[in-house]
Amino acid sequence: MAVSGEYDKAQNFHLGLYAEYGLSRRRVLGFELGHTDVGETTAMIWYQKSLDGGQGPYRLSYSMGFGAIRRDGEILPLSQAAVMLGRGFSDPWDGGWMTAEARVKVAGKTEEITVRDGLTQVEYAYLTPEIVGKLDLTLGIRPTPAWAIVNQLRLETRKDSDFQAKLASSVVYDIPGPARLEMGLVAPLAGPSEPAIKIGTWLEF
Repeated sequence: MAVSGEYDKAQNFHLGLYAEYGLSRRRVLGFELGHTDVGETTAMIWYQKSLDGGQGPYRLSYSMGFGAIRRDGEILPLSQAAVMLGRGFSDPWDGGWMTAEARVKVAGKTEEITVRDGLTQVEYAYLTPEIVGKLDLTLGIRPTPAWAIVNQLRLETRKDSDFQAKLASSVVYDIPGPARLEMGLVAPLAGPSEPAIKIGTWLEF
């Protein structure tokens, strides 16, 4: 289970709660809850399954999730599909990992149109899809068993906004016990965004 937050100097923020439970060696059930400064709240339950047989250095899996988003007082449907590819390595130092995750998220969006029928105006509301594509490339290295350095390139594209690219760099420390602490910075590379501070912690049990 993980709790994280990102804040920038324009007072934009995102808070997230992430939890997962291993149903078996190859199947995972997860839950995500998010909230932003503009008042959007999302909740999603997802299922992930490994597609490899556990042999070789690479790991391939897919996931599908369904939930809802609360926006401007409306509760709208939300869905997601993702494919993940990763591998671990034992050198240098205490090893590390590399992952690539491609996601497509589809959220409901209400659009209103006004049609004139004689002297009468009639308003219609339609539920249309809002599609967001994301690609996260992550490299993690452990200089020591207790410390990890994580760099993540985040790419995002959507129909109604400019392409965005961010680099999130953080350090992770294994606190004695089941907890870990993460602190870092998120730097914008392309698109409308501000530098942000990232703080997070998670528990393993």
